[in-house]
Amino acid sequence: MEESVLVNKAESYLKEIAEDSIILDDIEDFDNFKNLYFKLVDRLDYLQTLKDDMDAQGYTTPFASLNRYGTKAVSDISLEEVGENSRHNQIFRMRANSKKNILDRVKSAIDSHKIAIGNLEQFGYVKCNSCYKKYSIDEYRQREAKCSCGSQGFTFKINKEATFRLEIIPYLPLSGNYMVLMSEFSSYGRESFKQVLNILKQERKGVVKTISLVIRFRDKNNRLIRKNVSLSSEYVNNYEEEVRRQYGRNVRIEALRFHRTKPAIIDDKHARTALAIAYVKYSVELIENIKDDILKRRLTDFKRLNKYYEVISRYDNQTPDFIDKYDLNAIENWRKSQIQNELIKLNYADKFGNLKRSLSRDLKIRDSIYNNTFKNIASTLIMWDIFRYYMTTSNNSRKIITGPFPYIRVELDREQRKVFQTNYIKVIETLNNFTDIKIMSVSEMDLLLYEKFKFEKQSRSSNIKFNYVALGAALIHQHSDIALEDISNAFNINESRIKKEIKNIDQIRNPKSDKSKKFLDLIKK
Repeated sequence: MEESVLVNKAESYLKEIAEDSIILDDIEDFDNFKNLYFKLVDRLDYLQTLKDDMDAQGYTTPFASLNRYGTKAVSDISLEEVGENSRHNQIFRMRANSKKNILDRVKSAIDSHKIAIGNLEQFGYVKCNSCYKKYSIDEYRQREAKCSCGSQGFTFKINKEATFRLEIIPYLPLSGNYMVLMSEFSSYGRESFKQVLNILKQERKGVVKTISLVIRFRDKNNRLIRKNVSLSSEYVNNYEEEVRRQYGRNVRIEALRFHRTKPAIIDDKHARTALAIAYVKYSVELIENIKDDILKRRLTDFKRLNKYYEVISRYDNQTPDFIDKYDLNAIENWRKSQIQNELIKLNYADKFGNLKRSLSRDLKIRDSIYNNTFKNIASTLIMWDIFRYYMTTSNNSRKIITGPFPYIRVELDREQRKVFQTNYIKVIETLNNFTDIKIMSVSEMDLLLYEKFKFEKQSRSSNIKFNYVALGAALIHQHSDIALEDISNAFNINESRIKKEIKNIDQIRNPKSDKSKKFLDLIKK
């Protein structure tokens, strides 16, 4: 396929996606759920094909062609060829930029579709009406809606215990338009976006991945040989012993280099951006729905404040005809004068233009609500969702299943867990009081994650079958002062199941029988 044809094909398909809005109305109806899921999966397959075609045609390094076919050396160009050479160089660069940009958008669209599909897969599953066997929606699709028992009758079930947030799907850059969506943020939206990105970009401490050495040694024929050697991270503390074991005791190390990796919590740029955009856009929608109720409770005069901002907005966009449009200082002074006169007429300010004390206080309260609460809603939601995801899933499932967070680390180290040390208590109170979102204020989430990862290692060889949602709830109950009822409500899990997992935790950590103690010792070793 020609390069221009492939670019046009990709642009046309992304435009088609952009024009097809995602509607979540009646998503609990199986037909609506199934149609949306199948549509997103089909799109993802096509986008992956486009990306593969682009990779095959060198779109990952589009500027490489400039090195091969670019401008000649200046000394080789005659005066008549200068203009033509410059024009050709410009054409090459335009084509290279076009390739780079379209591949970037396709990658963003792919990651956005993975996030949407992961959330839908967590949301629901199907159950055979004949043998009652459960299938994920992906298994249902692969089996072409037919159970292993031969039945084609299924019931759709909502998995309320799982971690998902379907509300973010319409706000994902599914057409790869992440730059457009980012440009639409308000001032506090941009701050919120930066906060979420910083959470997802939190890197673990540098870990040695490989070791590169340049060694010199003599072979059996007494020839002096210089060789480049690469060792894995397991030899970080004994690389000298290892090269001597392989090449003899007289080997000399001439150069040594450690290659380190510092993966982030979400270890993919486009996935981080897509998640941050979606959570912030969804948070803005929440704010629009609840801000009036919150402000009415806190402000002295809610209507007056709205009228104040109406005046500000009206004159901010006006430019009088009698002032030169390029004289920005004059325009700014005119606007300030008009706003001041209007506020004096409304009795919002005194004759000197000073705002009434109660209005100034309301403005400070409003700014505080926006900066300390509204700005932090997206960060609070994604931190809670990631925390809950880790607490309610097993190590193996995080390795196998993509889930709502593609490219998320299977386990977090101390550096990555630092982001969970922040607890937005006021934001959580606001969400609980003004929305239907179930969320808990959990102190020291980072330590609870540490306990969860530690317990996964302790129980690795155990034959106990855990309910991992109840297990996460049980660990929170054991390491916090949160009431069992509150944990049960937040995790949508029955209290009896949590109590059962508390017993399983005690059985692993505090074995009573000699046989259990010996088994635990073997696990530790």
